[in-house]
Amino acid sequence: MQKVDTLSRLGNAGVISVVRGETKEMAYKTALACIKGGVKAIELTFTAPSADELIKQINAEFSDDPEVIVGAGTVLDAITARVAIMAGAKFIVSPAFDRETAFICNEYQIPYLPGCMTINEIKTALRYGADIVKVFPGSSVGKNFVKAIKAPLPFVNVMPTGGVNLDNMHEWFDLGVVAVGAGNDLTGAASIGDFESVTNRAKDYHKVYLQIKN
Repeated sequence: MQKVDTLSRLGNAGVISVVRGETKEMAYKTALACIKGGVKAIELTFTAPSADELIKQINAEFSDDPEVIVGAGTVLDAITARVAIMAGAKFIVSPAFDRETAFICNEYQIPYLPGCMTINEIKTALRYGADIVKVFPGSSVGKNFVKAIKAPLPFVNVMPTGGVNLDNMHEWFDLGVVAVGAGNDLTGAASIGDFESVTNRAKDYHKVYLQIKN
């Protein structure tokens, strides 16, 4: 039931913040700013230093908030996936499909969200148990690609990442995506240490998603 619960929580969250950072502190403050603003699904990328420690830390700090859900991003292989899962990651996101990563996620009943750009990649990912397909980069493949894959594969859960912003978010959901991944458009101000702006941006994202949902 753990996987079912996680997928339900991701669907309810709607917006997943892709958190990066040149330092551990930057990534930590970015994640907190997003959570404070209401975007409580956090994809902590393994490009950030000590990402596994941050996953543990944020899980511990928000253990009493059921809406906060922390996963790992930029997971390139099964070894990294296991490290993330042992640290408490509730979902695993990859820029591309990796079979061994799919196996380890299935073994631990952790949702796997691999990046795909073609129907063949999506079909392979589904065959190996991917629960949500990350259409990446969304800015390159575009919304028409989501519409196209929903025709032969109406049952596939899609999450676009890259190219999602406040102005077009409703268009992605109109196409039937289960969630969106928001990166630089949401967290960009963190690069100059302006975490208050990240929080305000997260509030805007949360507000727009609630309007879409309702």
